[in-house]
Amino acid sequence: MKHNPGFLALVNDAKSRVAEMNIDQYKEMLAAGEEHILIDTREESEWAAGHAANAIHLGKGIIERDIETRVPDKAAKLILYCGGGFRSALVADNLTRMGYESAISLDGGWRAISGSGIPLAK
Repeated sequence: MKHNPGFLALVNDAKSRVAEMNIDQYKEMLAAGEEHILIDTREESEWAAGHAANAIHLGKGIIERDIETRVPDKAAKLILYCGGGFRSALVADNLTRMGYESAISLDGGWRAISGSGIPLAK
């Protein structure tokens, strides 16, 4: 997908502040049994078409409103994904501003997850 320059500037600014991991690092974390919460930040229609089996859904449009109810522990490790790692970086930036200590954007997002062997659901 070709993104507009203003959006890319916003994402690049967020990425300068947030932690990111790639799919191999995430799979290593899974294999090590590290406790975390995987959050799909995509739109409802994207979630319905398929998602990581162990994920919860809090779309970018509502996550800031609902995260404290769903995940009150601000020390919890949050792994955030979207389609490719752009929207999740924006979300990670906002959650960090809200006091979440470990909001990590998954670079490659759904495209990386769907081809990784990680269990999927619909």
